[in-house]
Amino acid sequence: MDVKTAFLNGDLEEEIYMEHPKGCVVPGKEKKMCKLVKSLYGLKQAPKQWHNKFNHKCIYSKYEDNTCVVICLYVDDMLIFGTSLEVVCETKKFLGSKFVMKDLGETEVILGIKITRTPNKLKLSQEHYVEKILRKFKHFDCKPVSTPYDLNS
Repeated sequence: MDVKTAFLNGDLEEEIYMEHPKGCVVPGKEKKMCKLVKSLYGLKQAPKQWHNKFNHKCIYSKYEDNTCVVICLYVDDMLIFGTSLEVVCETKKFLGSKFVMKDLGETEVILGIKITRTPNKLKLSQEHYVEKILRKFKHFDCKPVSTPYDLNS
């Protein structure tokens, strides 16, 4: 899930005023200022105000009637999983009633970690992330060297 314009949902704790945006000045009120009611992108406190909408930081869980749902939050991206599809859908519906959100479907990559699903397991890998970094710094074709780390431990 991706929260659209996440930082605009933050509640300001202090009074902040700004000049009228160009093209929005009302004739005769050029010297008036705008009082912000909500956070704006570009305010140094915008990320903090967005995160203050939540009680905890980053990971949230709810256990009820033998069901569980977990939300992992990173800036404006959410990874939601639970004991059933029904509880996940209920959570998405609730969050969608509070924020404008876009459902991105099943997660394939989050925070540089690729998720591969099989019927019996989930595989987490950062191989593609390492390859991306090697390409960026023009080291993709370098020769690998052995490592003293025992790969089987």
